[in-house]
Amino acid sequence: MKRAIPLEFIFQLFSLIIAVIITHAVYVSVIRPNANAVLEEQAIQINTNPEYVPERSVYVVIRDFEQESCFILMLWAIALMAHKAYIAVQERKMLQMDLISVDQGTSILPEDAREYSRPIQALPDIDQTYLLPRALLTALHRFRSTRNIQDVSNALRAVCNSESERLDSELSMVRYIAWAIPSIGFLGTVRGIGQALGQAHKAVQGDIAGVTQSLGIAFNSTFVALLISILVMFLMHQLQLAQERLVLDSENYCDARLVRNLQS
Repeated sequence: MKRAIPLEFIFQLFSLIIAVIITHAVYVSVIRPNANAVLEEQAIQINTNPEYVPERSVYVVIRDFEQESCFILMLWAIALMAHKAYIAVQERKMLQMDLISVDQGTSILPEDAREYSRPIQALPDIDQTYLLPRALLTALHRFRSTRNIQDVSNALRAVCNSESERLDSELSMVRYIAWAIPSIGFLGTVRGIGQALGQAHKAVQGDIAGVTQSLGIAFNSTFVALLISILVMFLMHQLQLAQERLVLDSENYCDARLVRNLQS
């Protein structure tokens, strides 16, 4: 029996491919041609004017392959986080719905659990996979079978804790990307320093152009990688905060709308 490919894996794969295509197209058509033009202009100015001090150009800073790889990983991480943020927004909309409609002063008995489950079971299939409908159905089914309010509270807490662990584990790929970006920057640093050391004999003879260019690769790759890593980590923590608040708000919703109205 063949296993279906998870949609999450398909999304990750296609988002990576799109990030590679977009970033490489921008580098080939815009960044590297402009960087080469800037370097040629600076070389001409240095040869004609010994007192000329070249200015740092953004195109030169981000032109190398390490920086391109960092931007690819950044776009990939943003795509993954945007997908999870969209799901979190859709789940938060469920908190605005009156899934458990109980009049003031009315209690929910175990015999009423099936009736209160029907509006939730009538939701679209995609909505039933969200945390709030799953937690409410679990609580109602547990209340109908055990008639114990404490068991209902324990079941709700277990569902919410399981969801928190699932959301945290799904951010593992984003955490890996956030770790990989500065690592790629350090690889560029090692490559640049290695090239500079390989041209040390030219520097001894007075030609330091190759050494300075190689050192520029070393420092620019680390500089860009650390900046991108800061941005990715900030977005990841904001997403994690939104997911944690969603779980807490869903648990409070179940407690206020359901558990407090149960009567065994």
